[in-house]
Amino acid sequence: MARLSFTVEIAAPPDRVFVFFVPQRMPYWYGAEVETHFEVQGGASEFQMGLKVRISGRLGKKEVAHAAVVTRYEWERLLEWQFQDAYGVRGLQRWEIEAVPAGTRILMRDEYELPGRLGRLADWLLTRHAVARRDRSDLARLKRLAERE
Repeated sequence: MARLSFTVEIAAPPDRVFVFFVPQRMPYWYGAEVETHFEVQGGASEFQMGLKVRISGRLGKKEVAHAAVVTRYEWERLLEWQFQDAYGVRGLQRWEIEAVPAGTRILMRDEYELPGRLGRLADWLLTRHAVARRDRSDLARLKRLAERE
């Protein structure tokens, strides 16, 4: 299982950062390179424990999607979900939001497992690096959005 962790400091208070952790605003920074769309169970405007979310987008001409279930949620502090896609990739993503003197610190954890021996080899050679690059890019995009005046 791959376990990745990244931290970003944002020069904005947690309440201004957290407004980007709602289903209608997350696509602005999460998976923006694949034009992510969020379909939320019951059309909910905010995340909550147990909420099911379908996240989809386009990678080239191919549609990619995975289903997630919110497993932890604390207003202005934490969002965590477990996910699985059609290829058997499953894992967990977690964002911890903390007030710091200069604004907000976000710790992002990304854990996932590709099925089979070939999946583990592909992860070690390729996937882990691509996921790390994507996660850093997502956090940098969130930082730019939250720091705008």
